[in-house]
Amino acid sequence: MDTFLNHLLFGIYPYIALAVLAAGSVIRFDREPYSWRSGSSQLLRRRQLMWGSVLFHVGVLFIFFGHLIGLLTPIALFDALGISHGAKQLLATVAGGIAGVMAIIGASLLIHRRFFDPRVRANSSFSDNAIILILWLQLALGLSTIPLSAQHLDGGEMIKFMNWAQGIFTFRSGAASHVADAHIIFKLHLFLGLTILLIFPFTRLVHMLSAPLRYLWRGGYQIVRSRRSISHG
Repeated sequence: MDTFLNHLLFGIYPYIALAVLAAGSVIRFDREPYSWRSGSSQLLRRRQLMWGSVLFHVGVLFIFFGHLIGLLTPIALFDALGISHGAKQLLATVAGGIAGVMAIIGASLLIHRRFFDPRVRANSSFSDNAIILILWLQLALGLSTIPLSAQHLDGGEMIKFMNWAQGIFTFRSGAASHVADAHIIFKLHLFLGLTILLIFPFTRLVHMLSAPLRYLWRGGYQIVRSRRSISHG
C-alpha cells in the first residue's frame, strides 16, 4: 500500500499537476484575459505592502529559480565542474534558507495586512486569502527541511530529489522510487509544491507568467486614466 501511495503521489500526481498547469493557464488566458492580473489594494497600508511584497517576491523568485536549476541540472554536469554533492547541498541549504526567511517574513506581513486590515480584507477574495496561506505553509515546510538536510551534508539526500525531478521531466519509469524513503517533511513539501502547480491557473499567481521584472520596484500608484483624458472627459 505504501508503495502504491508513493507512486500515486510522486509518480502520477506530478503529471496531473503539470498538465493542469499548462492547459489551465492557456485556457484562462484565452477565455478570461482580463483576469490575468494581480488584484491591487496598494493604496491601503502601502508601506506594509511594499516591505511585504518586496521581501516575499525576491525570496520566492530566488527559491523558485534555485529549485529549478538545482533539481533539473544533470548531476554529471556538477561532477564535471568539480562541485561535490556535499558542497552543492550546503550552498542550497544556506542560500535557500536565507531566501526562505526573507519570503516567509514578507508573506507574514502580507497575511497580517490582508486579514487584520478591514478595508484590505473586504477587498480580498477567498482565492486570494487561501493562496497566501498555502504559500506561507509551503515556505514553512521548506524551512523545516533545513535541519533534516543538515544531517545529510554528504549530499545524498539532495541527489534523491534531483533523480526524482529529472526522472519526472524525462518520463523515466520508477521516478517515485527515489523519494520512497524520504522524510515525511520532504514528502509534504513536495506534495504541497505540486498542489500549488495544480491550482496555479485558478489563482492570482498567473500574473507571474507575464509580470516584468520591474514589477519588483514599481511605483506605488497605478495610473488608470491620464490627466489629459480626465480633463477632456
